[in-house]
Amino acid sequence: MTVDLRSAVAGDADVVAELYLRSSKELVAFAPLAHSDDDVRAWVAGRLIPAGRTTVAVVDGAIAGFMSVSPALECSWITHLYLHPDSIGRGIGTRLLKLALRELPPPIRLYTFQENRRARNFYERRGFRAVAYSDGTGNEEKCPDVLYEWRP
Repeated sequence: MTVDLRSAVAGDADVVAELYLRSSKELVAFAPLAHSDDDVRAWVAGRLIPAGRTTVAVVDGAIAGFMSVSPALECSWITHLYLHPDSIGRGIGTRLLKLALRELPPPIRLYTFQENRRARNFYERRGFRAVAYSDGTGNEEKCPDVLYEWRP
């Protein structure tokens, strides 16, 4: 399997949106989507991809995952890291995460849902530490979340 990482381009928007929707619905089904499918598609095409901080993982010519990042003054953020459900466990998420760890100034932070054990285990095995927990009132899905941080 060959995994190529590249910057997302406008032509990727439909595939990235569908990947986000499928991954959200299948892998974090406990968290209701805060926006309609059409709103998600419009957001990906109109805001996420044009912002220029999204990397796609391409496997055998198809997008299998994506990651969006946001460097800030006090810390950097991984704002999205999603894989196609069929791509879990193939090292694609690790490749995306390693890219962020190489390129973003630390500390690097991200949120995931407390109930998402698979994601939590993934980040914890790669050196992220839980630094705060919330009841979910601050996120759109209203699901309890956990803030993770990575420092070298």
